Amino acid sequence: MSEPKTFVDVRNMMAEVFELAPERITMDARLYEDLELDSIDALDMVVKLQEIIHRRVEEPELRALKTVADVVAMVDAARSPGTVVPLVPESRGTGSGR
Repeated sequence: MSEPKTFVDVRNMMAEVFELAPERITMDARLYEDLELDSIDALDMVVKLQEIIHRRVEEPELRALKTVADVVAMVDAARSPGTVVPLVPESRGTGSGR
């Protein structure tokens, strides 16, 4: 049984960018707890995701990414013809609240 192309692309990107063993990168792997990504890693991931999906990743979308499956879903949605589906609704004109 072959793995879906998007998962393979995401796994390869994460293995390269974060120097992770590919076998650690599973669909249910949690980005921060299981793969031990930190906030700097999250920014690096955003840069790579934007290159892959050809659009800006908004902060609420980034915050919604908890697992590798979430990342794969974002990429799949962006690759679907004619659709750009953010994981969470974009909010305009609000500060980050920090």
